[in-house]
Amino acid sequence: MTAIDVAYECTGSGPPLYMVHGIGSRKTMWQPFVDALSSEFTCVVYDLRGHGDSPIPAVPYALDQLVEDLEALRVKLGHEALHVIGHSLGGMIGPAYAVAHPERTLSVGLLSTAAGRTEDDSARVKAVVAKMRDEGIDNVLTTLVGRWYTEPFAEANPAIIDHRIEQVLTTPPEVFLSVFDVYAETEMAPWLHQVAAPCLVLTGENDPGCNPRLNTFIDEQLPNSELVILPELRHSIIVEAPDAVLAFLRPFLLANSHASRH
Repeated sequence: MTAIDVAYECTGSGPPLYMVHGIGSRKTMWQPFVDALSSEFTCVVYDLRGHGDSPIPAVPYALDQLVEDLEALRVKLGHEALHVIGHSLGGMIGPAYAVAHPERTLSVGLLSTAAGRTEDDSARVKAVVAKMRDEGIDNVLTTLVGRWYTEPFAEANPAIIDHRIEQVLTTPPEVFLSVFDVYAETEMAPWLHQVAAPCLVLTGENDPGCNPRLNTFIDEQLPNSELVILPELRHSIIVEAPDAVLAFLRPFLLANSHASRH
C-alpha cells in the first residue's frame, strides 16, 4: 500500500487536530473550524487523494489507503499523536485511523457519518452511486444538495450551494465515484468496538443518510463516546452550522488534550 503526499495546510499551535473532509469536498471547508480552534490547537487540513490540490492516483481507492495517507501526513509533520475529526466519509477515515494507529490517536470526532446500515439503507446509498454512473454525476447533484442542506439555508445562501456543486464537478468523476463507493461499502459495525480513543458522535436530526438511528448505533458500539443530535440540520452540518458543532466539539477536544502519548 503506497501513501501519497497530500496537499495540506497547518495553522496554529497546541495539540495537533487533523480535519478530514468528505466526498468531493476540499480542505477549505474547515476554515470556520481553523479560525475558531487555531489558538488552542495545531489545525491540519488536507485534501484527500484525488481531490483539490492533492495528487490523483489511479482508482479504485480503499479506506485503508485513505487512512495511510493520513498517517503519512502525521509522520511528515512530526506529530506524536493527534485528534482527528472527519465529516461523512471523513467520519469513517477517523475511527479507522484510530484502529490502525491507536497509539497515535488522542480522540476522534465522527461527524455526519454512518454505521449499522440495514440492507435497505445499504441498497439506497449504493443505488445513488449506480444512478450517478448511469446518468452522470451532474444530473444527480440536485438530489444530493437537497439531502445536504436545509431548504431555508439553501435558499438564503445560493453562493455556498454553487461553490459546493463546483467542488463536486471539478473533482475527477472517477475519483468522486470511487470515494463514494468507499462510503457506500464501508460498514464500521464489526470494528467500532476496537476504537479505544474517546469519541464524539455528532449528526443532524434530519440527515437522510447519516440519521440519528445510525449514529445512536455508532455511539452504542464505541467503548468511550458521547452522542449529539443537532436539531433540524441535514448532512452538511459543518458548513451550515459550524458554531453549533463547535459548541460541542471544542470542549470535547479540550477535555481530551491532557492525555500524553509516548
